Amino acid sequence: MNWQAIRAIYTFEMARFFRTLMQSFISPVISTSLYFVVFGAAIGSRIDQVDGISYGAFIVPGLIMLSVMTQAISNASFGIYFPKFIGTIYELLSAPVNFLEIVIGYVGAAATKALFIGVVILATSALFVDLQIQHPLAMIAFMVLTCVSFSLFGFIIGIWAQNFEQLQLIPLLVVTPLVFLGGSFYSISMLPPVWQTITLFNPVVYLISGFRWAFFGMADVPIGLSLLAIAGFSAMCLVAVWWIFKTGWRIRQ
Repeated sequence: MNWQAIRAIYTFEMARFFRTLMQSFISPVISTSLYFVVFGAAIGSRIDQVDGISYGAFIVPGLIMLSVMTQAISNASFGIYFPKFIGTIYELLSAPVNFLEIVIGYVGAAATKALFIGVVILATSALFVDLQIQHPLAMIAFMVLTCVSFSLFGFIIGIWAQNFEQLQLIPLLVVTPLVFLGGSFYSISMLPPVWQTITLFNPVVYLISGFRWAFFGMADVPIGLSLLAIAGFSAMCLVAVWWIFKTGWRIRQ
């Protein structure tokens, strides 16, 4: 394993993040505050509790997941697409670096950025509601796994994309709607039976449910299914990345 190459890629990607650190810090703080004003105040005044949990606290895991998923995809996709756009990807491919080291460098940096955003949102949420995390280790594990798996997904999107518009296509039209419809701001038990069944086909439901269990000890689906879902998603992304580098799809074109 060429750790020097991994460190070089990781350091380069993180340097771009630190150049806009204040923007990266302020943006999630403002957006989280607005979510609490809109959902916590407006809707929370009409929904006092959900399964015995105050509505303001109930939406925190969904807020974190929404931002972590989108940030992981955005950072990873742009990180690998930009070298393709300016042509420096060929220098990387011709260097004595294998595909695993490239993936670890780019995905590791994107996951770190997303994890930072998640921690910032968690800290901001604590200013608005009283948070008591029942399973802190499980919460950290779920957040890290989500950051890594969706960074892998973003890496695939960055290779697939042929222009900057396509970088935003899947996050805006697929991921964000799935998160909003995946129980981010409500429990799926509040839905009619038919819609509860339909919602279970949304893979994001299992991630948000497992993450919420780490906070409150309650979940819409069994915790085992949540772990299986994120493990399966990560495995599929790894297989897809391996196939991309094996065939050179959208890289050597």
